[in-house]
Parts: sequence; C-alpha cells; structure tokens
Amino acid sequence: MPHTIVTEICEGVADCVDACPVACIHPGPGKNAKGTEWYWIDFATCIDCGICLQVCPVEGAIVAEERPDLQQTP
Repeated sequence: MPHTIVTEICEGVADCVDACPVACIHPGPGKNAKGTEWYWIDFATCIDCGICLQVCPVEGAIVAEERPDLQQTP
C-alpha cells in the first residue's frame, strides 16, 4: 500500500524527493494552509518502500497508508 503525504502538515522540506527510488513524489501547486510548499505521492508509482517516512523531519507529514483524503493532488 502506498504512503501518503499529508498536504496540510507537509512543510516542503523535500528530503523525501531525493530519497525516493522511483521518483513518485512531486511538488504541489502553490502553498498549503500553513503557507508552505508541499509535495504529493503518486500512488500508482509508489512501491511502499518507506524511505520517505524515514527521511522526513516533519512529524506526521507522511503516513504509511494510502489516504487520498489527506493528500491533495494537482
């Protein structure tokens, strides 16, 4: 099951982008409610490796389940 970036918690640090082995993490347009840039995971490409969860310094920004209700996509 793919992981999910919680749009409203993401702070745009982007450590996950470089760490992702399948390049499934993409920048979202504009800013989130916190006023920060944010990223989203393409569920169709994600291989559920968990590296994003391990490298993200923002607590609660990534959850280890597919939750389209928490993640905006363009």
